Amino acid sequence: MEPTDTTETMDPMTNPEPHWLTEDEQRVWRAYLHATTLLEDHLDRQLQRDAKMPHVYFGLLVQLSEAPRRRLRMTELARSAKITRSRLSHAVARLEKSGWVRREDCPSDKRGQFAVLTDEGLDVLKKAAPGHVDAVRGALFERLTPQQQKSLGEIMRIVAEGLQPKEAGADLPWLR
Repeated sequence: MEPTDTTETMDPMTNPEPHWLTEDEQRVWRAYLHATTLLEDHLDRQLQRDAKMPHVYFGLLVQLSEAPRRRLRMTELARSAKITRSRLSHAVARLEKSGWVRREDCPSDKRGQFAVLTDEGLDVLKKAAPGHVDAVRGALFERLTPQQQKSLGEIMRIVAEGLQPKEAGADLPWLR
């Protein structure tokens, strides 16, 4: 990713030269971006075709299905889905329109709301899950050896741990 125009003089004290990716690192980075973009598109198209919902909505339904009483506070759902509260509100409105989710006011907090997975939403999720897991298995796990799967899991855990905010007041989109 080194820039091609180096006519600008850089003062190392005020603007140090970046530690550019090596050619091998650049290949790994671009392969990662290419694969994750294709994988997300593949899963999104499968869910749109088979369940008439985008991948992000499927993920919201899964999280609600795994929550106690199939309900989560909207702020917690946004945080766990890693999406802004505004985007979540829009998604939940669409899921409500389909009858798959409903909102409930929080009795202990006048401003808070819960997203609740309806019986109809659970049925839709149960019908969509087999096709989704087949798509995940075919696109990822069947292409890797067991050792590669283990390595990928370890690598992704290391990356995720390194990106988790350490400070309580971090400016993260899903906290806005």
